[in-house]
Amino acid sequence: MGCLLALFAFISPRFVLGLLYLFTNRLTIAFSSGWEGLIGFFVLPYTTLFYALVYQTGSGKSGAGVLGPGVHGFGWLIVAVGVLLDLSSMDVGRRARLRRSRRAPR
Repeated sequence: MGCLLALFAFISPRFVLGLLYLFTNRLTIAFSSGWEGLIGFFVLPYTTLFYALVYQTGSGKSGAGVLGPGVHGFGWLIVAVGVLLDLSSMDVGRRARLRRSRRAPR
């Protein structure tokens, strides 16, 4: 099931965010208010999805002490990959609009 969810996330992160909202409490755990998730859904869907998936609840032991809830260590690298995916998808959309405007007769 996890591999199928990852495949859907690659194709449509907004679809997976909708599934997470409907069937789990992962988004309510990761975001303190609904606005953060809603803005992320429309503006940065990959980043929002990756942040919600790597967000840790509770406290875990670390070599330096106790970690609180949030994103730590390697999780930030995963969130950065989400930012890069969002920026690249925005760039692809911009290039497609530019190409269409060049071909359109005036």
